[in-house]
Amino acid sequence: MRYFIEFSYHGKNYFGYQIQPREITVQEELEKALSTILREEIKTTGAGRTDTGVHAKKMFAHFDTEQALDENLPHRLNSFLPPDISIKRIFPVKSDIHARFDATSRTYEYYISLEKNPFAQDSSWQLWKRNLDIEKMNEACKILFEYEDFTSFAKLHTDNKTNNCKIYRAEWEQHGAELKFTISADRFLRNMVRAIVGTMVEIGNGKIQPADLRKIIESKNRNSAGTSAPPQGLFLVDVGYDWGVDEIQQ
Repeated sequence: MRYFIEFSYHGKNYFGYQIQPREITVQEELEKALSTILREEIKTTGAGRTDTGVHAKKMFAHFDTEQALDENLPHRLNSFLPPDISIKRIFPVKSDIHARFDATSRTYEYYISLEKNPFAQDSSWQLWKRNLDIEKMNEACKILFEYEDFTSFAKLHTDNKTNNCKIYRAEWEQHGAELKFTISADRFLRNMVRAIVGTMVEIGNGKIQPADLRKIIESKNRNSAGTSAPPQGLFLVDVGYDWGVDEIQQ
C-alpha cells in the first residue's frame, strides 16, 4: 500500500529536507520516526527538496508499507518527532502515484522585514536599513513570464537535465513593514527562488533597473544575477497536482 504524508517544518535546525551523510535533515527525522513506530524500515520520497535553513508550510511525501495504518498515526508521529516538524495527515493513494514526479506546481513565499524585528530573525530577511521600490520589483516580475530558461538563477554544477521552468505567478506585496514575494512554477531549480529574490532586491534598491533582468536571464550566467537571499526567509507553501489530493485517496 502506498501512503501520502502532508507535513510542515521549520528549517532552522536542518541541512535541508533530503537525507545527507553526516548532517541532520528533515527526511532523516521523518523516516526514523516512521520506522520506529511501524517497526519496519520506511523510506520516503518527497515532493521536492529544500535547502539548508529553508522552511515548508506544506510538503508531501510518499512511502510504501504492507501494513494497514490507523488514523491515530499522525498523532503518534507528532508525539515522537521534534517540535519543528509537524504531520498534518496520512492517507492511502493508488500505488502508481508519485509525490515528486506527479507534482505539477510548487509555490514559494519569501519574506523581507523592513524594520528590525527580533521575532522574525528566523523567518525573514532583515533589511531594515534599506528602502525598496516595490513597484519596480513588480515591474521586473512581469519579465519573468517571458522566459523559460533560468540558468542564470540556477546553482552551478548540478545534475539538472534542463534549466527550463514555467513560472505561473510572481508578485511582491507589502503589509506594513513586511514584504512578501510569492512565486509559483511547474518546477524550480536549486537556489532559484533565493537567486531571483536577491536580484529583485538589487532592482528595488536601484542598483539595477527592471529592464536589466532581461539581460541577466539571457546571459544564462549565474554570475550575472544578484547574490542569493538568505534561506530563513523562504517557505515552500504549496505543492499542486493535476488532481486534487482528496481525489487520489484509495
